Amino acid sequence: MIVEYADRVWRGESDDSIVDAGLAGTGVQTVADGLGWWPGFGNVIAFETEGELVLFDTGNPYTAARLHEDVRRWSTVPLTTAFYSHGHIDHVSGTAPFEESGPRATVYAHRAVGDRFERYLLTNGYNAVINQRQFQSPELRWPTRYRHPDVTYTDTLAVRRGGLTFDLLHAKGETDDATIAYVPEHKLLLPGDLFVWVTPNCGNPQKVQRYPREWVHALERMAAMDAEIMLPSHGAPVFGRDRIRQALLETADWLRSLVTQTLGLLNAGARLDEIVHTVEPPAHLADRPYLRARYDEPEFVVRNLWRLYGGWYDGNPASLKPAPDAVLARSLAGLAGGPAVLADAALKALSEGDERLAGHLAELAALAAPDDAGVHRVRAEVFSARAAGELSLMAKGIFAWAAAESERRS
Repeated sequence: MIVEYADRVWRGESDDSIVDAGLAGTGVQTVADGLGWWPGFGNVIAFETEGELVLFDTGNPYTAARLHEDVRRWSTVPLTTAFYSHGHIDHVSGTAPFEESGPRATVYAHRAVGDRFERYLLTNGYNAVINQRQFQSPELRWPTRYRHPDVTYTDTLAVRRGGLTFDLLHAKGETDDATIAYVPEHKLLLPGDLFVWVTPNCGNPQKVQRYPREWVHALERMAAMDAEIMLPSHGAPVFGRDRIRQALLETADWLRSLVTQTLGLLNAGARLDEIVHTVEPPAHLADRPYLRARYDEPEFVVRNLWRLYGGWYDGNPASLKPAPDAVLARSLAGLAGGPAVLADAALKALSEGDERLAGHLAELAALAAPDDAGVHRVRAEVFSARAAGELSLMAKGIFAWAAAESERRS
């Protein structure tokens, strides 16, 4: 069943990615003898070997009980070992129910995972807000307690449990604390979030630094492992050496193109604005089901590259020490004839199909007249339209959040 399902996803006939968890709620799917795949928002890969249960990733805090129930239906042996692919909460939050009813597991992770947990404590409120916005989940609360790893490593580590070998390799990509695992007994590659069935999450506008160039290198190293099964931590399995290599190498090509174009323009002295509106992903890869911009977007990756290599100054001298947004908005509204004129101009731009300009004008109008219900009705209309027209979850979340803000004030 699972091989046929993965084939449909590969052909683009079914969706299963970090955006569409296609088989979530169906329990542990057996991939091979002693190898199970638990699909959800944060897949978990389970191994039963010589009386031990091993997990690669442990799921998110909201489904920990369900994970435990499903895994226990698949295997009753004690959990002895867990690996974190990285420190995002949807990968590190499911050991508690196992440890409450059995021995404490040994958790392995890259050494930077602990630093991530410390940062999460420092920025708990911010992480709650941005994830509420990203996932349109106003009730979401960010955790304040984390299951820290027991064993950490820096570059590589080989771990033997039962009859299985877990070869761990550190990589940078979406995060600085990523772990790739290869299990030679199953010819199995575990890429974590370095492959998520959509374009790489390498520019998320609300999150900390990503590493596009290093991500390319990680993808190429994974392709060289010649795995026959790949189980990502989001999205469907991939079966077959040729498909795995194609998916990884074409993702690397897609990302390398953005890196090369961006660095070329940056080195030529271009402003960020020019680069964002010039760089395009390779057109010949546009039809790949694993390279759809459903979560992140190419222009967000460009901005992240600028932040990584060029700092925060965008090349516009007015941006170096700018006036407060509201002061600029009131000045422009005065020149235009009032906030209502800007709001009308926003609706006109929207009707003419220029949603980007409409967004600027609507936001200026609301900043100039923050208590004007009519202006907020326009802002809500503009950003609702923007959200409806976007494909990526990042853009949809931010625009829908802005629309909801103004709906409450109109």
